[in-house]
Amino acid sequence: MEKLEILSPLSDSSREKKITSPSSKKIIVYAIIGIVAIAAVYISMFSRNVPEVSDPAANMQNDDAMEQRFEQQFCGNSASPNSNAYITEIALPTECEMPVGIAIDGAKVWYVSTKRGLLGSYDSAAGTFTEYEIPSWPTRLLPFAAIPSWSMSWTVKVDGSGENVWFTDQNNTIWRFDQSTQDFHMFKVPAKYPSMMDFDSNGNLYYIGINSQSIFLGNASRMQNATSEGFREISLPLEGFTGITSDLITSGGLVVDKEQNDVWVSLLAFQQKKGQLFQYDIDTDRVVRIVDLPADLGAPVGMELDNNGNVWVADHGTSTFFKYDPTSDNITRFVTSIASPKIYGGSTTPSSAYTLPYWIDKGGDGSLWFNEHTGNKIARFDPEELALVEYWIPSQNRAWTLCPPQATACGIANVMQFAVDPDNQLWFSEWTENKIAKLDASKQVPISVLTPAEVAVAKGESTEIKVTLAGSSDFSGEMMAAGTFMPNGALGNSTGIFSEESVSVPSGGSKEVSYTFTAADNLDQGQYMIMLGAGNDDVSYMKAVRVNII
Repeated sequence: MEKLEILSPLSDSSREKKITSPSSKKIIVYAIIGIVAIAAVYISMFSRNVPEVSDPAANMQNDDAMEQRFEQQFCGNSASPNSNAYITEIALPTECEMPVGIAIDGAKVWYVSTKRGLLGSYDSAAGTFTEYEIPSWPTRLLPFAAIPSWSMSWTVKVDGSGENVWFTDQNNTIWRFDQSTQDFHMFKVPAKYPSMMDFDSNGNLYYIGINSQSIFLGNASRMQNATSEGFREISLPLEGFTGITSDLITSGGLVVDKEQNDVWVSLLAFQQKKGQLFQYDIDTDRVVRIVDLPADLGAPVGMELDNNGNVWVADHGTSTFFKYDPTSDNITRFVTSIASPKIYGGSTTPSSAYTLPYWIDKGGDGSLWFNEHTGNKIARFDPEELALVEYWIPSQNRAWTLCPPQATACGIANVMQFAVDPDNQLWFSEWTENKIAKLDASKQVPISVLTPAEVAVAKGESTEIKVTLAGSSDFSGEMMAAGTFMPNGALGNSTGIFSEESVSVPSGGSKEVSYTFTAADNLDQGQYMIMLGAGNDDVSYMKAVRVNII
């Protein structure tokens, strides 16, 4: 095992990248839909304009071109870390690490390099890196032109002892790193492409595999290095996916309820718009609940439990996240803000744009955090107040959006995973930017929003919603609205108009803005959510209003 210690200067928060005003040209985002589509996106994007030829010299030139494109897309288009009022980025010490899984252990931040096969540790107090070479990582020596030339590691966890760091490896492997001895232990697992994992109250490991349709249990007392000892498969009933071939059914998310001794998982067949949630009772060793999801929620991926036992899920095919209440058996939808036009290098957002909420984790105060993969934001949602705060990520890689050539700011940072500690300090990885970053949630956002909890309106009629902005510091920004009427947060055939679009609120002051919502004539009766608020280049604050169409 090779250990590499690197002194890294503490990031300078004064280095800010100002987002300039983008052009108005509409373009279409090259979004990743689903966690198994990454290699396909890579192949598609990197095969364009690279003809197959038999001449060795020409093939070498093609390989060079492929390597250059790979570096542009996956190795970070800017070596310098960026920052804004809330987020501070830190460049990794080794070139093109492609970090994904990440965990927080006090002042230490652990991550896995999916290209270099390194387990990295960043001491946030000292500003130093230590990297350990994982003993076996088949893609480590592959050239960049290989497809793919990385091995995904979706989850990093520190167990209850605080001594061991666990992480998944798509090569049907789970690793354990002993911090005291600095030894790696490799466990070959029955899951195909292990992805998400969590511990129960006894320290046992529950996990899923992207290409498997089961839950898997790792008995910590029976696991043995370099073997599959101590693992077993818990099959899930697949009657709800009848007629869909098994290779189209993938595992999405997993969360262990340590109080109820349950495991919640999701399965999905994305192309068929089919998703289900499963509740597995550890004590009785059986699946006790299956939840059929509506077709518009066909990509359930990230999962978390709130303090009341509700299951929250990120739909990675839309801009929707939703709550499932096991007591009432009801689903309540919410949406993020509409994707920012800054992502597309223009002044408008394409109608086909989604933010793709990905993974969800719970903070110490009960707030729910999730990453908006193609929305280029980290979001914090208060399930009691129904308040959504979104933080803009200051890096953008134009290789991940079809950017107009004149755009000075365009693209996304590809935030694939994150971790949050009990104090609501959040760290995340930027897969294609060779960076990790910290979001300091202790910094107060400049505004809060007050709205009525609920309104009613008939189809074809209008209602006025009063939105009160309260300033905790000086704020200037734009009013924002999104709704569950459409999967991208748009209003569909309904309309909404603010009495003012641009607003300023002084510190300690307040401002009331009217929002007139007109329900479409053809809108189905029922309850919807409208998210109303305001934001600037760094942060936004929105409140959910229940809209009953009568």
